Amino acid sequence: MTQAEIKLSSLLLSEHFGEIVEKIGTHLIRMGSQPLRMIAHDTGMSLDQVRKALCVLIQHNLVTYELQKRGLVEYEAQCSRVLRILRYPRYIYTAKTLYSDTGELIVEELLLNGKMSMSATVKKVADRLTETMEGKGKRRHSDNGQDNGERKAKRQKQEADSNESPSDDGIYWQVNIDRFHQHFRDQAIVSAVANRMDQTSSEIVRTMLRMSEVTTSSNAPYTMPLSSNEIFRSLPAGYNISKQILDQYLTLLADDPLEFVGKSGESGGGMYVINLHKALASLATATLESIVQERFGSRCARIFRLLLRKKHLEQKQIEDFAMIPAKEAKEMMYKMLSTNFVALQEIPKTPDHAPSRTFYLYTVNRLSSARMLLHRCYKSVANMIERRLHETKENRRLLEKSQRVEAILASIQASGAEEAQLQEIEEMITAPERQQLESLKHNVNKIDASENQVDETIFILESYINSTIKS
Repeated sequence: MTQAEIKLSSLLLSEHFGEIVEKIGTHLIRMGSQPLRMIAHDTGMSLDQVRKALCVLIQHNLVTYELQKRGLVEYEAQCSRVLRILRYPRYIYTAKTLYSDTGELIVEELLLNGKMSMSATVKKVADRLTETMEGKGKRRHSDNGQDNGERKAKRQKQEADSNESPSDDGIYWQVNIDRFHQHFRDQAIVSAVANRMDQTSSEIVRTMLRMSEVTTSSNAPYTMPLSSNEIFRSLPAGYNISKQILDQYLTLLADDPLEFVGKSGESGGGMYVINLHKALASLATATLESIVQERFGSRCARIFRLLLRKKHLEQKQIEDFAMIPAKEAKEMMYKMLSTNFVALQEIPKTPDHAPSRTFYLYTVNRLSSARMLLHRCYKSVANMIERRLHETKENRRLLEKSQRVEAILASIQASGAEEAQLQEIEEMITAPERQQLESLKHNVNKIDASENQVDETIFILESYINSTIKS
């Protein structure tokens, strides 16, 4: 674990679970697996506090436990799972996109509670949907005594049923994070194909990925082979392209230098796979190139792409191939070398490593560059969280006042207050205070958006690194 990962984990735990849970969680991340009493001794906290904190962490799948041979139970933090807290808004938004409001609320409840039984989840989501309907005035309210009696009887029956143990007691559900990550990866690949080629190509790749969702594991380097005939039958309804056009697109995709799609056989009109590892490598490389261009300019990006293509080059070769003057090229190489985007490899002609008899070759190690950039992304997100907390702390009194005013407005609106009364309550917040609130809201929203953007980069880099290590 790097210090950047530990710091970010600590901030996420503190923000979502409070100081005590953060202290226990961070301690386990730093120290590794430990028994209960050792955790209490090292952190200086009571056994009761440690037990409660561990219960919270276990409930949210952030700590696992194992019975050792000598009879002690040891607890171990799952740091990678803690870092996924950063991605919770993206999981919820994806569920809303795919499965509408109900899917959004189910995922949100499971993330808020760690794990839940199906009956408890369904009841909670149903209650929230009902509250939303009533808040929007979509439920018809009646003063009829019979309706009130029926609602009262129904509520009493529900309360009586809740006292009994549900049929699924002890069976718990949680969010399948790997499946969400698989969806994010597939979406990134489809977008890359659309940007490089066209919408039809991306739709063909999307169809292949959708067909492979169940048959291919999330960490496989390739999808299972799919025949051209199967792909044609699985294209979305109303997507009017002929079988001949599909074969032409598949041939074009297979011949593309990026090799996102590969041909693995001739049966069934041709067998095709998606090379997931190469796709992730291409996405990570594009991310590196983009960051080099943003940070050092287009000329450095040209040198960077040249090194990616040629693998190893001497200083003079870089100057000639990139058509950049020697002095400028040296300055650019030093900038990228000092920030670890580029590496220098020495190949001595003789055992004494004399400079005059040594080749100095520049190269790009994509894996180490990706790791370095991932480390910086973690630091950036931690800085953004700290900034957001600082902004909120500086304006705490104003935020509390705003919340009080909103609560008063909501209560008097429910009691049918007049417009003049509502306006009088709203004027409790002065114009400068309202302007300050708007500025705070703008800053916090900007920080939140930046966190999400950096997390997208983190996801691509993590996926590439994991794919490279396993392949």
